[in-house]
Amino acid sequence: EVKLVESGGGLVQAGGSLRLSCAASGFTFDDFAIGWFRQVPGKEREGVSCISNSDSSTYYANSVKGRFTISSDSAKNTVYLQMNNLKPEDTAVYYCAAATSLLRCYAYGPLDASDYWGQGTQVTVSS
Repeated sequence: EVKLVESGGGLVQAGGSLRLSCAASGFTFDDFAIGWFRQVPGKEREGVSCISNSDSSTYYANSVKGRFTISSDSAKNTVYLQMNNLKPEDTAVYYCAAATSLLRCYAYGPLDASDYWGQGTQVTVSS
């Protein structure tokens, strides 16, 4: 059974940092890309960042470039999202997903990026 579990969300002031974790199980970790997506109530889910576990290639949305860093630890089957200089507009529920390729992760749109999603973790940035 494919399982993705996010953790690390919370409440932080603007300018602060958080590190999200996505623990994966039930599939061959290195064969997939893992992506982070976020969603605000009433808005569409949007892609934030993706990483290929086979070659560590990465993708970042323009809104987070220079502030967020995605990384992967194959020994722990875990992907991290280090979020620095957080802004109120980063407030959302953050989800991780397992995609069959990096391209699918960031280019197909959130609805088609993956069949496997975590339950989400809330990130709230206060101004």
